[in-house]
Amino acid sequence: MRLTILHETTYRYARAVTLFPHRMMLSPRGSHDLKLMTTLISCLPPADVEWTQDVFGNLIATASFSLAADTLTITSQLVVEQDASAWPVFPIAPHAHRYPFAYSHDERVDLGALLVPEHPDPEGRLLAWAQAIVAAERTDTLALLQDLNSAARAGIAYGERREEGTQHPLKTLDDASGACRDLATLFIEAARHLGFGARAVSGYLYDPPASGDEQVPQHGATHAWAEVYLPCAGWIAFDPTNARMGEANLVPVAVARNITQIPPLEGRYAGAPEDLIDMTVKVTVSSGSGLTARPGLEVRPPA
Repeated sequence: MRLTILHETTYRYARAVTLFPHRMMLSPRGSHDLKLMTTLISCLPPADVEWTQDVFGNLIATASFSLAADTLTITSQLVVEQDASAWPVFPIAPHAHRYPFAYSHDERVDLGALLVPEHPDPEGRLLAWAQAIVAAERTDTLALLQDLNSAARAGIAYGERREEGTQHPLKTLDDASGACRDLATLFIEAARHLGFGARAVSGYLYDPPASGDEQVPQHGATHAWAEVYLPCAGWIAFDPTNARMGEANLVPVAVARNITQIPPLEGRYAGAPEDLIDMTVKVTVSSGSGLTARPGLEVRPPA
């Protein structure tokens, strides 16, 4: 399946402001299930862009601006081929088919902080919630993770939050509501409480139109989900927002220990807080491979 993704962010200021470097995570590295056909970033005003990688191997584009501006627009255009199966079969190591299992010494060392819950749980409420999902003393590992994925959404209303960051997993449970990044965080923390290595993922979701019209663009925002490491099978995607397992219809861009480490775009400007009038984000995901010309300097990541 070939997908075109348009991600446009616009900042509007009350006056021309000096723009400090902006850090962007908008270009995936690709994998055996995801092939990048085209990736472009356009900046207006034009910017000098340098490419680096962070500690997780994510591609980072840093845009430096020489002109003051009262409007900043950054546009990312991607064309990818997504080959993940809707019904994946994972080659999990025999010793990990049943839970609980033990990671090897090397796996535990390499997973490191991805095994450790990050949010305080002084009364053990989150631990108890996670343990209650374990069906038996010895249970199927993948079935347990699917149950956890479903539980992180069951009875919890999905809703967008404009506030930055993620909320505490216990708040998500108590309020019975959260954005996709909150549901992913709840799943990740619970999985770590159960001894799994888990990490956060940001990227895009393609939701095929119910009408079957594959040319209808999907409007929305970036998406967040989780991955769990299982021996031999590697990193397996779990999307609690949509109760899905596997990478079908997902386009991962960046991975990290937690969602707050992988914002699509972050930067500062010289001025007062009230100088920022508004910020708008437009994301469309559609089938096909059409790209449109965008104003500003277009840059490509290094091959």
